[in-house]
Amino acid sequence: MRKVSGLLLVTERRAITGLAGLYATRMLGLFMVLPVLALYADDLRGSTPLLVGLALGIYGLTQAVLQIPFGLLSDRLGRKPVIAGGLLLFLLGSVVAAGADSIGGVILGRCLQGSGAVAAAIMALLADQTREQVRTAAMATIGLSIGVAFAVAMVLGPWLAASFGLAGVFWFTAALAVLGLAVLWKLVPPAPRRLRHRDVGIDRDQLRGILARGDLWRLDISIFALHLVLMAIFVAVPFRLLEAGIAVERHGLTYLSIMLLAFVAMVPLVIIAEKRRRMKAMCLSAITGITLSLFGLAGLGEGVPALFGWLLLFFIAFNLLEATLPSMLSKLAPAGAKGTAMGIYSTSQFLGAFLGGVLGGALVQQWGLSAVFIGCGLVGLAWLAVMAGMAPPRHLTSEVVALDDSEQDDALDTLMARFAEVAGVEDVLVVPEERVAYLKVDRQRLDEQALARLTGTGSRNHHSGA
Repeated sequence: MRKVSGLLLVTERRAITGLAGLYATRMLGLFMVLPVLALYADDLRGSTPLLVGLALGIYGLTQAVLQIPFGLLSDRLGRKPVIAGGLLLFLLGSVVAAGADSIGGVILGRCLQGSGAVAAAIMALLADQTREQVRTAAMATIGLSIGVAFAVAMVLGPWLAASFGLAGVFWFTAALAVLGLAVLWKLVPPAPRRLRHRDVGIDRDQLRGILARGDLWRLDISIFALHLVLMAIFVAVPFRLLEAGIAVERHGLTYLSIMLLAFVAMVPLVIIAEKRRRMKAMCLSAITGITLSLFGLAGLGEGVPALFGWLLLFFIAFNLLEATLPSMLSKLAPAGAKGTAMGIYSTSQFLGAFLGGVLGGALVQQWGLSAVFIGCGLVGLAWLAVMAGMAPPRHLTSEVVALDDSEQDDALDTLMARFAEVAGVEDVLVVPEERVAYLKVDRQRLDEQALARLTGTGSRNHHSGA
């Protein structure tokens, strides 16, 4: 038994490491163009600010449209083949963009990059490869890898562009796609039998109920607005750095300093939000910080210190929301519906990125750089008004409890009522075919012993999430 457990642990570690690396390299390739495209677009035939914004954001449109279909396709064809197909599309898009001499070619390349929408398939494969007890930690590792990829992209993109031009950035992303394929086939273990995972994947039967939830809609609007603003301002931020006297080759160092300080400042705020149960207050504070920074970037204050300060405030608030919004969603989503809620949330994020790029480009083209920040600041005010009416989320934890395989299906059907009787269990969904129960619990009130007696397997067989 020890040998089997050891092999299982090694397999899980390989899967988590490989898939986190795969996700990170893909997102790194998508993000690296963000701080450099506007600066280098003058060399592209037919370039206008509006088309530059479209090139920045177009990947979000194809991501939004295709991520759920790709996830469902992976249920039928297998995870690895679908992920490999998505990486090949990403590779093709990178090569097209690298060889383009017009803004239209870059737009096509970015569109193809985004069409490799394999995020849902990667998360489903991660769920296939991990036990319920470690899945939350595995998903947190993926989330951390995305944050690291974004920070690295903000530093690496300017350095590559200064050294090798815009084409060099896209050739590097093509190399990342090849590396991703190697990781997929060499490091990620062979895929086991495909299962449904309601804490990760989309359940079409749950879509209508999730879409009807106003509290979840507010979070969807929040991630939409956050990425709309992010994509929009990067049509203008690189030029603000130039106006402040920061040479192009030093942009990467500037972003590195801001990202490191923003991360250090964000960590205690996340702890306050989670440990002191101030999620809504921290969320509203972050939106307020973003809105103030946007109006500041529009022209309130001059020189490097002011610009650095406004950007630092923006990224502290941005990082705080990137960490707390998914946690709030996990707390609010019904038992067994977190995967479906997260699918809609992710689609909203990508749509925000697409429309943000278009909006930023249109504002620059019509009224100049300051108009981007003013327009996004107005978005921030509307966003703040939407979130102000949201009730503070209850601090519930998601639990996935593995059930005894010897239980009969008719006995499993009766477990829902018995779980609901356990002190601290606020919501429950028993899924006999998966041999698991999805719970939402109040950790301060939960009767762990009663829960363990009910499952008959002990606390080792259930795991918790945010």
